[in-house]
Amino acid sequence: MLSGMPFPRTAAAFLLPLVFTVDVVAQDAGYRLPPREVVDLLDAPNPPSVDFSPDASAMLSVERPVMPSIEDIVRPWVGLAGTRVDTQLRTERQTVFITGLSLAVPPGSDPQRIDLPKGARVGEVRWSHNSRRFAFTLATENGMELWTASVDDTKPIRVAQNLCGVLGDAFEFLPDGDNLLVKVSPKGLEAPRAPDVPRGPAIQETSGKSTPIRTYQDLLSDPYSEELFAYYATSEIARIDVATRKTTRVGSPALYASIQSSPDGEHLLVTRLERPFSYVLPANLFPQTIEVWTADGRLEKKIADVPMGETIPMEGVRTEPRSVQWQASARATLVWAEALDGGDPKKKAEWRDRWMSLAAPFTSEPREILRLAQRARGLQWMQSPSEVLATEYDRDRRWTKTALYDLDAPTAAPRIIDDRSANERYADPGSPVTRLSAWGTRVVRRDGVAIYRAGRGDSPLGARPFLDRYDLREGKSERLWQCAPNVYESFVAISTSGANTKPTIFTSYESPTEPPNYRERNLQADTIVSLTNFPDPTPQIRGVHKELVTYTRKDGVKLSATLYLPQGYTKGQKLPLVVWAYPMEFSDADTAGQVGGSPFRFVRLRGPSQLLFLTQGYAVMDDATMPVVGDPETMNDTFLDQIVAAAQAAIDKAVEMGVADRKRVGVGGHSYGAFMTANLLAHCDLFNAGIARSGAYNRTLTPFGFQSERRTLWEAPDVYWKLSPFLAAQKINEPMLMIHGEKDANLGTFPIQSERMYQAIKGNGGTARLVILPGESHGYQARESVLHTAAEMIEWFDRHVKRASGGGEAPIAGAEGDH
Repeated sequence: MLSGMPFPRTAAAFLLPLVFTVDVVAQDAGYRLPPREVVDLLDAPNPPSVDFSPDASAMLSVERPVMPSIEDIVRPWVGLAGTRVDTQLRTERQTVFITGLSLAVPPGSDPQRIDLPKGARVGEVRWSHNSRRFAFTLATENGMELWTASVDDTKPIRVAQNLCGVLGDAFEFLPDGDNLLVKVSPKGLEAPRAPDVPRGPAIQETSGKSTPIRTYQDLLSDPYSEELFAYYATSEIARIDVATRKTTRVGSPALYASIQSSPDGEHLLVTRLERPFSYVLPANLFPQTIEVWTADGRLEKKIADVPMGETIPMEGVRTEPRSVQWQASARATLVWAEALDGGDPKKKAEWRDRWMSLAAPFTSEPREILRLAQRARGLQWMQSPSEVLATEYDRDRRWTKTALYDLDAPTAAPRIIDDRSANERYADPGSPVTRLSAWGTRVVRRDGVAIYRAGRGDSPLGARPFLDRYDLREGKSERLWQCAPNVYESFVAISTSGANTKPTIFTSYESPTEPPNYRERNLQADTIVSLTNFPDPTPQIRGVHKELVTYTRKDGVKLSATLYLPQGYTKGQKLPLVVWAYPMEFSDADTAGQVGGSPFRFVRLRGPSQLLFLTQGYAVMDDATMPVVGDPETMNDTFLDQIVAAAQAAIDKAVEMGVADRKRVGVGGHSYGAFMTANLLAHCDLFNAGIARSGAYNRTLTPFGFQSERRTLWEAPDVYWKLSPFLAAQKINEPMLMIHGEKDANLGTFPIQSERMYQAIKGNGGTARLVILPGESHGYQARESVLHTAAEMIEWFDRHVKRASGGGEAPIAGAEGDH
């Protein structure tokens, strides 16, 4: 049961700061509620999400609950080989399910409700590439089922039971566009019985090889967990004829990590995991066998035996074939990347990677089709099998480059499509727009000599998304459409296009006062048709002021934040201020100072958002940039100096604008932002208090790197020591609230990080509060957890920031008083 103070019922409740008394001793019990206005905001229904069919002829509206219950979060699961397995559904753990589907043909017409079973929990929905059919998974007490419906007959039919989704996708449409390839749990498989007494010790041994280990979670730990993993992850491959519902088994049961049909439907690319398993690595780094089979399951070609990934260098790659995939523009041709530098990014090499190719019938030797000076970052195939966009990444410079290659002219120089710093926002030309081919593969959309590129359109004044047509022959771009000023409209998909006309596109439109809704824009005729009309779920916050502000750090680096002021704010009022941030790394000051995001987006509060402080009379500087600028190898040497200077600049800006009281400022962040928060409290006196959620505070517990740190603890012990707020706990003389999910699965942020940090502050006489949320992972999902987190955050800053000594209350104009 939820417990908390009675809800205020006055019309002015939203505008008023709340003052309430709570017991802060460790014996606090039960979930708490924040003020009523916060509960109402967080409980406001989500508008449906929209999924257009590939040919844009139909539109699915997908409904999800605002928040799951704690019962959904704590449903039985087991952590095995880095994967959280739903033991009932035999899939990777899922906590939020789709509860409703509606189909509109064409988009914008009256939607037809899809008849789902009562209380249905839909896992995922996927369109067939021919746009005639969609399939979805359905969670039941007896496992995960697969259902399908068509645009002509929307009554769903069940086509498979007992899906197995522990290792990757459980189903895909075959190239014919109607039938399906699935992974199912074998019949008659018996679950291993937990031993009544230990069978013996768990043993690991190393043989002198360098094996840098990241802090993975939910790993195997003993022979029984190995057996349990094999039990849940073993599957069979089956082909399903939707018309007859006939199921044909393919191959024998195994640990299938992925199965992909060739574009022509005649072959299968099969990757399966092999023993021995590891107790220190997740399943994706276990040994693998990669093979090509015939469609009915006969072995045609072994591509690779991939060993355990324990010797992969830090930030490196395997030396064996990786990213093995079907060429999207050919009937049955495999492509894969191979390292030429031993997979080691620190090794000097003229060439780092190459792309290899092998076509059916797979009897010849693989051939090299591309050689890259930097690490391969993927291929995007054009409609012509000889043309491909290849992206590579320079780790040392943090630089990305994309070029168009003609494989039929290997001596011809490629056309450079994009060549810039990976952090360069303003010069980002956008990403190529793709479409689904007749085989169901994704290729770059091309009309004549031109392709299309869509981007965010970041600028000093905020993002203005765009769509360009790029002439491959001339290397020139034509701007077809861009978001208007003072609103936010983003490109979603191309509906129709041609070489001699401007396309018709789908966009999502919003403004500070208008919720996101979908539109169809005919760029040739310059007409707009509204496709959806979702109402404002939270009209009570439309008076919130939102503004992009820019300012400069003392070292000259330009910074920015989105400043929010509460509804009813009167110019000149000095409010308590919340600075919420997350540090980012940059190689140069210019890209560090570029603005991301838009001040013209619709304000929607979800989860335990820092923007909830607006309801309690605070100003909020959200996403206050905390850039760490320098050489990628050594930038963390000055991490502390840079974040302190950035925090100082943010506060100075808010005070200069006359909206903040310098004596009442709180800081907060999530994950790496929590790490930042603890360091700011330890190494400066700018803040009255802090909120640190799901953080890591002792870097000696992440010894093989953290965030973008490339050195190990043994290579840079001073940095690991200096940047660990746990080792500076005696300096934290401001109150810090720590919140952590009991089952945090994120790399490095074990719950013990917060537990030990709390003990360190307590042992050194500091003020801290630790909240461990039952069942939650790195982010918090259950309604009970979200509302409790909001209550904790508001109460903490009300006590330690708003009512800080030397600061007076700053009631919002029109407020009648505290309650």
